[in-house]
Amino acid sequence: MDALNSLMDGFGTALTPVNLLWAALGVLLGTAIGVLPGIGPAMAVALLLPVTYGLEPIGAFIMFAGIYYGAMFGGSTTSILLNTPGESAAVVAAMEGNPMAKAGRGAQALAAAAIGHFAGGLIGTVLLVALAPTVADLAVDIGAPDYFAIMVLAFIAVTSVLGSSRIRGLASLLIGLTLGLVGLDQMTGQQRLTFGSLQLADGIDVVIVAVGLFAIGEALWVAAHLRRSPGRPIPVGRPWLGRDDVRRTWKSWLRGPLIGFPFGAIPAGGAEIPTFLSYATEKRLSKHPDDWGKGAIEGVAGPESAASASAAGTLVSMLTLGLPTTAVAAVMLAAFQQYGIQPGPLLFEREPDLVWGLIASLFVGMVLLLALNLPLAPVWAKLLRIPRPYLYAGILFFAAVGAYAVGGEVIDLVILLIIGLIGFGMRRYGLPVLPAVIGVILGPNAEQQLRRALQISDGSVSGLVDTPFAVTVYAVTALLLLWPLLRKVVTRVRARA
Repeated sequence: MDALNSLMDGFGTALTPVNLLWAALGVLLGTAIGVLPGIGPAMAVALLLPVTYGLEPIGAFIMFAGIYYGAMFGGSTTSILLNTPGESAAVVAAMEGNPMAKAGRGAQALAAAAIGHFAGGLIGTVLLVALAPTVADLAVDIGAPDYFAIMVLAFIAVTSVLGSSRIRGLASLLIGLTLGLVGLDQMTGQQRLTFGSLQLADGIDVVIVAVGLFAIGEALWVAAHLRRSPGRPIPVGRPWLGRDDVRRTWKSWLRGPLIGFPFGAIPAGGAEIPTFLSYATEKRLSKHPDDWGKGAIEGVAGPESAASASAAGTLVSMLTLGLPTTAVAAVMLAAFQQYGIQPGPLLFEREPDLVWGLIASLFVGMVLLLALNLPLAPVWAKLLRIPRPYLYAGILFFAAVGAYAVGGEVIDLVILLIIGLIGFGMRRYGLPVLPAVIGVILGPNAEQQLRRALQISDGSVSGLVDTPFAVTVYAVTALLLLWPLLRKVVTRVRARA
């Protein structure tokens, strides 16, 4: 009840004309910046941090929250329409959203994503209000073995549901894990796969890998086939969701937050893991298995809802523990410190107006995001009416600009081209792209957690399964691996009966 009263006071702060203006400005800027490949919400918040020096703290953080949610949706827009993720959390949206766009259903995919962001953010923020202390307590108790088990589950879930075979999914994952090894060993400081290049010592940025595999690989693949089938503008389609679309997506919108929110509150990969797991879950539960890979709308709705709920979960650890679990949270933590405010258990007592005004602004930002982007969905989708030679030339240009913006090094463009060629080869031989991306994102973190767990147990493998949480996750992983075999056995038994 106290939380509800505090939230009402927060709405009183967030709904003032000035703070509403900052929220709307944040959503607009975030969406516009998120559309650019390579410039995600973390970079957007970091770039705008100096601009807020003259603002009151509550106005600055309300604008940051709008940028966060707006940039996540902006990244999904290019991911769906152009197969070019604006940030790593938007990678999964391309898997089903881009085939939908190519089939003339880009507006529906964007609408499903916008409503998914609204539903996920709304449910996630409600859970933030109700469960913040409890989730923070659970996050403190999770150790290295548990993190490693979660990442193994993510690896198996993605490789087992994508592609024409598990072997191809595993091969794609190994490509990603290899790319993730490039750089300095996080524990020993030794160089790995850098070929003596100092520029590779920091590793290959995830955004460059995602943009290279998706955007450059897709552009090269389309260019290789343009002579055989001349490119024609793709129709936009009707700009609304039909009854069948809503019937297929409403459960996905509700399931996404149940996966996304807990993962947002723990330092296990930000919004990437829950979006991958949501995709795998929706594919398992789908009543339309033949649509997957060709444009299943549930594959857009569930992951986008999970990503938005994960953003709300991220604020749990940052506000209650001062623990940033994503890059955006780290930048926002720096912003708190800029104003002389230290997030932690006492923040709710010392700065109640700031905290509850920020939480209330999340609800306001979600409504603004939905109100702005639902009408704009058909407008964005008209990008697809540009003839493909011009469209993909533009994609190559913006992909190169985004990759160069990541580090400001020419070698990033060379790496982008090399990874684009790898993406082209993967399409040529039927390897799914997503396992490679998840390998790059989670591979280094999984290695670090594995080595930590083994150090704690003095090298004993039993240290990986010494917690009930880890054992439960491994049981789910084993079920995923054995499910096809079990399904065949059950089918044979039923046939004999």
